[in-house]
Amino acid sequence: MEWVQRLQAIAQNGLTYAKDPFDVERYQAIRQIAAEMGATYGQVEVETVATLFAENIGYATPKLDVRGAVFQDDKILMVRGRQDQLWTLPGGWIDVGEAPGTAVTKEIREESGYLTQPVKLVACYDRNLWGERPYLQHIYKLFFHCELVGGEPQTSLETDKVAFFPPDELPPNLSTARVTHAQIQTLFQHYHNPDLPTEFD
Repeated sequence: MEWVQRLQAIAQNGLTYAKDPFDVERYQAIRQIAAEMGATYGQVEVETVATLFAENIGYATPKLDVRGAVFQDDKILMVRGRQDQLWTLPGGWIDVGEAPGTAVTKEIREESGYLTQPVKLVACYDRNLWGERPYLQHIYKLFFHCELVGGEPQTSLETDKVAFFPPDELPPNLSTARVTHAQIQTLFQHYHNPDLPTEFD
């Protein structure tokens, strides 16, 4: 899948800057090959992947995802996805024109009902280096420690359960594609030791 990401990036960058019609045709062919590879790996329709790739214009860069670590009584806030029934930290994509801190507090509010204030960027991780099943896009994950300032537990269109968990009793059905057990333990370490420096790959 990393080959798919790299081929798609080459095609996207080429289509952004190419002037010669023959070069444009070649980059379109590379993008189609990447779509076929990605569809085969992901067991989805080629047209679905090709449409996703065609929507990406301009110079290719990683997408940004934010996750919020909210603590209460030495427990961390988690939400369960309505579709996959897996637990994760509240979070999601950063929208264009949205600051990362604003994005993470919005996602926490929408997915859990809680109001928070970001106090520290704990880590910036490259999703490709996790060892988990990779996505079609190259993703950077930003993990924020956020203080709880109000609100109450509330589910959403995306989530059907909201709960706090201690570090040694995390739910067994964890969405490790979104956050790993090791990353949650790191978030607890930063919660207990706020002077630790931000981690990055």
